[in-house]
Amino acid sequence: MKPVHLHIAILGAGPGGYVAAIRAAQLGARVTVIEQQTLGGVCLNWGCIPSKTLLSIIDLGERLKQAREMGLRLSEPPGYDLARMVARKNKVVSGLVKGIATLFKAWNIEVVTGRGELIDNKTIAVTDATGAISEVNADAVVIATGSSWPQLPQFPIDGKRIITSKEALDMETVPQRMVILGGGVEGCECATLFSGLGTMVTLIELQPRVLPLEDEEVSSLMERELKKRSVDIKTGTTIQTLEHRTHGLALTLTDGTTVETDTLLISIGRSFQSKHIGLDRVGVALGPRGEVLVNERMETNVPGIYAIGDVVGKAMLAHVASAQGKVAVEHVLGHDSAINYDVIPAGIFTLPEVGRVGLTERQARERAQLRGDNPDQAIKVGRFRYAALGKAQATGETAGLFKIIADAATGKILGAHLVGSHAADLVHEVALAMEVGATAGQVARMIHAHPTLAEGIMEACEDVEALAIHQVRKRSGA
Repeated sequence: MKPVHLHIAILGAGPGGYVAAIRAAQLGARVTVIEQQTLGGVCLNWGCIPSKTLLSIIDLGERLKQAREMGLRLSEPPGYDLARMVARKNKVVSGLVKGIATLFKAWNIEVVTGRGELIDNKTIAVTDATGAISEVNADAVVIATGSSWPQLPQFPIDGKRIITSKEALDMETVPQRMVILGGGVEGCECATLFSGLGTMVTLIELQPRVLPLEDEEVSSLMERELKKRSVDIKTGTTIQTLEHRTHGLALTLTDGTTVETDTLLISIGRSFQSKHIGLDRVGVALGPRGEVLVNERMETNVPGIYAIGDVVGKAMLAHVASAQGKVAVEHVLGHDSAINYDVIPAGIFTLPEVGRVGLTERQARERAQLRGDNPDQAIKVGRFRYAALGKAQATGETAGLFKIIADAATGKILGAHLVGSHAADLVHEVALAMEVGATAGQVARMIHAHPTLAEGIMEACEDVEALAIHQVRKRSGA
């Protein structure tokens, strides 16, 4: 039975806020969403969707470059028109924003445009563009303000020479040279995009490897693929000094080298949007990084106030924000919901793609050591190369790896790391297996259609026990 007469106010309309709003309305609540900018938040307008829209065109161009050897005749070599690419990106974004507005209208969700600030645990003051102030009173409040690009004094963002990914995704002319500071997910995706357009890209990462939070084999493979795309990778160093010159920037690195560039793209983390929204006024507790502290039901320490998405600093992913939004409003409306943070699939949309879920091999070994187990005996790892798949050979997309990490005693899958074509889609098979507690052996025994890329998951799961059909691997001790 749906609750009635409950009013939920949601501060922020990103992938956490708008999904929470729709779920609350589905369950019978009256919903008001306060948003200062645009429906869809950073993910839809300046992040996930824009970057993937542009990267999809680079992917198409890469495929066309293989056309001759695959037997396809083209009247001229493929090239890129960045202005038209950006125009298409804007059209895609606009259509999706309108889609959210349509959903809100269908569910009678009220949208109040302006900057929201908590007055108490049930009241939000909203200041619109003219300075006029109105109030929204509700039975429960959900904070979904997300995160923003970092503001670093040593690298003042001017939107021209020193930029963030926000400005990068709106560039209509291709820079000749670009330095990307930060070799994480965003940095590697931007390196893929701009190197594909023909920019001379230098990628700088303070840690010893790019994608430092990913499995080490994934990082190693990605570094090789980026270098194939002529990306100059400098790890274990960062920018020490920055000098503006007539025709660009001169950067001196901590390793003593100097790099000149037209554009410096800052890609080193996000800042929580927890300031200036009244959290201090109502006593909402924050963590040491400024994240909003919540329990497993997304409740803050103040009754009636919930928080979701990037601002809580757990897994800063759009789909996690959406899941957290559902949990929060379902709890408000009397439902018992929870999130399994051990099974969160994620994708990196480089070329080739990365898909991952669960523990890295290093993390699995560290957990075994903490239990007092021998890591070499506590886990098993299965691998399978894309190049050994008939489907990958047929399509010409042979770069990549399937990697499965399993508990040696139970056979349950602890993690999966895929690099290759459609990896971000394929990893969901493993995520589902983990969610229901399936073993690598059970996944291996499930019949997979041929020829498909998903056969690589089957073979990697078989390889956990050294039984992959299309791979030569001797049993230990054989």
